[in-house]
Amino acid sequence: MKKADIAGIFFVAAAMAIFFAGPVHAKEKTLPDGFFVGEASLGGMTQEEAKDAVAAEVKRLEERTVVLEVAGVEATTDAGQLGLSWGNAEAVEDAMAQVSAGNLVQQYMSRKDVEKNPVHIPLETVVDEGKVEAFARAQAEGLMEKPQNAAIVREEGTFRITPGVSGKVLDIAATKVALDQALMDHTGDEVRVSAVVAEREPDIVEEDLASIQDVLGTFTTDFSSSGASRSGNLANGAAKINGHVLLPGETLSGYECMHPFTTANGYYTAAAYEGGRVVDSIGGGVCQIATTLYNAALRAELEITQRQNHSMIVGYVKPSMDAAIAGTVKDIKITNNYSTPIYVEGYTKDRKLTFTIYGKETRPANRTVEYVSETLSSFSAGAPTEQLDPSMAPGARRQVQSAHRGVKSRLWKVVTVDGVETERTLLHTDTYNASKAIVLVGPPVAPPAPAVPEQPPVVPAQPDESQTSQQEGTQPSAAEGTDRGPGVAAPETTGASQPAVQAEPQAPAQPEASAPPETSAQIPVPAETPAPVPEGNAAPEAGM
Repeated sequence: MKKADIAGIFFVAAAMAIFFAGPVHAKEKTLPDGFFVGEASLGGMTQEEAKDAVAAEVKRLEERTVVLEVAGVEATTDAGQLGLSWGNAEAVEDAMAQVSAGNLVQQYMSRKDVEKNPVHIPLETVVDEGKVEAFARAQAEGLMEKPQNAAIVREEGTFRITPGVSGKVLDIAATKVALDQALMDHTGDEVRVSAVVAEREPDIVEEDLASIQDVLGTFTTDFSSSGASRSGNLANGAAKINGHVLLPGETLSGYECMHPFTTANGYYTAAAYEGGRVVDSIGGGVCQIATTLYNAALRAELEITQRQNHSMIVGYVKPSMDAAIAGTVKDIKITNNYSTPIYVEGYTKDRKLTFTIYGKETRPANRTVEYVSETLSSFSAGAPTEQLDPSMAPGARRQVQSAHRGVKSRLWKVVTVDGVETERTLLHTDTYNASKAIVLVGPPVAPPAPAVPEQPPVVPAQPDESQTSQQEGTQPSAAEGTDRGPGVAAPETTGASQPAVQAEPQAPAQPEASAPPETSAQIPVPAETPAPVPEGNAAPEAGM
């Protein structure tokens, strides 16, 4: 080895020894001179000290005033309120680590290289998009023009289209980019930025709606037996769904269209199912709307996103062809699976409810779709349930709920082409609970009082002839023997025979008048028997 090479190596080693032997470098690594982040020189600082220095610079930048101009109107805030933060902290940390990496020789050479060729890393800051949006929209309130979608209505059998109108809206993403750039480019105490306003076309344009011409599916149910309240609910609910336009992929919820079910929203109290019974409920009957819409959507072959059957059988469609509404638990949801918009029409007329789905027909003309209800089993509800109603007449009966038989059924989709079945698909299987009839009964009829046997009348006794003659004052004749009759004294006798002495005659005694004999027997009066109470007739079965 040449002496010059040996000397060079010795010199480098000596320099490194002197460098790393210093008390500071031996204990803690520092950044070399020439290491900059933004305008801040971080040479001679440890990595933690360098991070603190950059954070302090970011804090200073947060206090700068930002003037945002929105549609000619200026609004002032500061960068901190817009969520300004250090955006490239990770890149700075990586650069710090690189100049300190490797063995002692590599670290030494890296430091010398940085001192000779300084490293300048820009200080990048970013604002929070959510805070920018909130601030910008608050300033733009009333200044923007929302786009108006084209609209379509069907009147008297004809579609009428109103063209859409474009509008002006804030482009929040572009405004955020402009703010970020301005805050990095301008280091002064005030930064001015104009919000980006873009022209936006409506989501629905006239050309989209012009394709709505064909009947994709229609279905009608009858409500001729319904009362005024239920009929009113059907008309009100159908009107709230009528006219809805679904773009491709959009979903319509029957519940969301029709709720809340309140009198303020146009609904009346009518019969509905609840807990296996028929009860009065505001909005009763709207399940028939869900059912009719469901069947129209089936025939249009829309996607059925949600559908549940009733808890008990209904009378306006066959089993498994119904759809129930019960808050958000049971709902009818249909999704437009066509590539063009569809229009939903719903109305009541002549005691019938009709839904029709319009759009652009793409299915072959020789293809037909039919839906077949199949009953798998049916069972009776059993004997009626009787409930005592003390307000009713004794023995009266009145049926307040008809019986519902239990049913298990399923629905098939049958496709035919040129009259030949090509597809049979099982859509769903349903179970409907049985529900007993409910009969109100009055209190039991009281048993009749026991009958008292009838007694013959008692006739007073008549006096005999002797009593009658005495009552008339005639002298009775003397009886033979010692009884001489009244007023005649018996002769006295002594031991010698004495001549008879004639006694002075006495006035005859007047006998007492004879009265009819008393009796305790009374003429019996028959007991009064209550009149029988006629039984009430059972009311005819009431349907939903």
